[in-house]
Amino acid sequence: MTATVLTPITQALNAGVLTRQELKALMVRSDVPALKHLALWIMLVLSTGSLIHLTYGSVWMWAAMFLHGVVLVHHFSLQHECCHYTVFRTRWLNDLVGNICAIIIMLPNRHFRYEHCDHHTYTQLKGDDPELIELPRSLGGYLWYLSSLPYWRNKFTELGQHTFGHLSKEEERFIPKEEHQTIFWEARLMLLAYVAIGGFCIATHWWGPAIYWWGPVLLGEPVMRFIRMTEHVGKPNVRDMTENTRTNYVTRPMRFLAWNMNYHAEHHYAASVPFHALPALHEKLKGHVAVESRGYIGAHIDILAQLIGRKHRCDATKDN
Repeated sequence: MTATVLTPITQALNAGVLTRQELKALMVRSDVPALKHLALWIMLVLSTGSLIHLTYGSVWMWAAMFLHGVVLVHHFSLQHECCHYTVFRTRWLNDLVGNICAIIIMLPNRHFRYEHCDHHTYTQLKGDDPELIELPRSLGGYLWYLSSLPYWRNKFTELGQHTFGHLSKEEERFIPKEEHQTIFWEARLMLLAYVAIGGFCIATHWWGPAIYWWGPVLLGEPVMRFIRMTEHVGKPNVRDMTENTRTNYVTRPMRFLAWNMNYHAEHHYAASVPFHALPALHEKLKGHVAVESRGYIGAHIDILAQLIGRKHRCDATKDN
C-alpha cells in the first residue's frame, strides 16, 4: 500500500489555480440540472430503441441495435456520477438511479462504489488502483481489450464469485468486512433478476430484452472500452494529477452522453463537483491539467504511438 497519497484538491489549492471559495461554489448540488438531463436522456433511450422497432427484420436493425447500445452503455457515466452522489442533491435519488443503471449494464452499484473510491485515492498507482487499465504490451493486447471480451469475462466472474460468497484478495482490501454480505446479496439479487427475465423470455418466446437490451449492450460495450481507455491509459503511473489523467475535448452530443465525464482530469481534481459544474471547473484549471484537444481519437493516437514505438512508453523504466 502506498504510504502517502497526493490529495488532488490540495494539489490544486497549493498551486494557486483554485481558491477554497471558488471550489465551495462549484460544489453546490441541485436536483434541477440532473432532472433536465435525465428527461432528455430517457427521450434519447426511447428514440434509439424505436429505431430497432422501425428497422426490425432488416439489415439496418443491427446498426440500430449498435446505436442503441452505445446509448445504453453510457449508463455507466450516469451510474458513476450517482456513486459520487453528485448527480442529484437528493441523496436517495442517486441510490435509486445508480441501482437502475447497475441492472442495465451489469455493474453492481455498491461494489462499484467501494472499488471506485480506491480508484480515486490511488489513481494510476500499480497494485493500489483497482480500476487501473494498463497500457497494452502490443497491438494485439490493445485490440483484445477493445473487444470487451476480457471486460465481460471479469464481470461474469465477479458476479459468480460474489453470488457464492467469495471476494478476491484485492476486493477484501477495498470492501469493509461489515459490507461483505451486502456485496454478496447485491450480486445474488442481480443474478436472480437476470435469470427471472431470461426464464420469462424462454417461457413466453418473447425476446424483447435480448433485442432491445442485452444484444445492444454487448454491441455497444466496445465503444465504452474505447472511451474508458482515454481517461488514463498511456498516462504515467504517478500520483501527480497534472500527469496521470486526461481531459478530452469532445462534441456536445458526446458530452451529453458522458455526463461531462470527458472532463476527467477536473473530475479527479475535485470529485465532489457535480457533473454540470465540470465545464466551469475546467475553465479554472485550464493550463494546469492534461488536455487532449483531439478528443477520444487523439487519445488513442497517443496510445498507439506508444504501442508501436513512435513515442516513449509511459510505463517504460530505465532498464527497458
